[in-house]
Amino acid sequence: MKAGGPRTLALAAAGAALAAGGLARLGRVEVAGTSMAPALEDGDRLVYLRTRRVRPGQVVVVRDPRERGRLMVKRVARRAPGGVEVTGDNPGASTDSRHFGVVADALVVGRVLYRYAPPERAGLTRAGG
Repeated sequence: MKAGGPRTLALAAAGAALAAGGLARLGRVEVAGTSMAPALEDGDRLVYLRTRRVRPGQVVVVRDPRERGRLMVKRVARRAPGGVEVTGDNPGASTDSRHFGVVADALVVGRVLYRYAPPERAGLTRAGG
């Protein structure tokens, strides 16, 4: 891959996150299911930046409002008072804000930066923003 390409940008973003607050600002999550296909597939492993500052179009990690111990990967559809409306890219396979409403800002865990596995799919995704 060329210098300055997508992988370099992703590494720069991860480096900036480290410089801003160390490893504690990064997290990892695995995609379960097909709700985010085709951008993300079941089994994709992602790095995310812990932040509640997200905007429409970005893929985020949120706590399931119905089962707070469960993390979900969804796309921000819009900002709403006190939270975000999230959707899956594959509506027929997604449980999202259409089912449970707006996700409170306090339940937003972070914004997806990079897919690190499986190796053949590693790199920036259509998920970030």
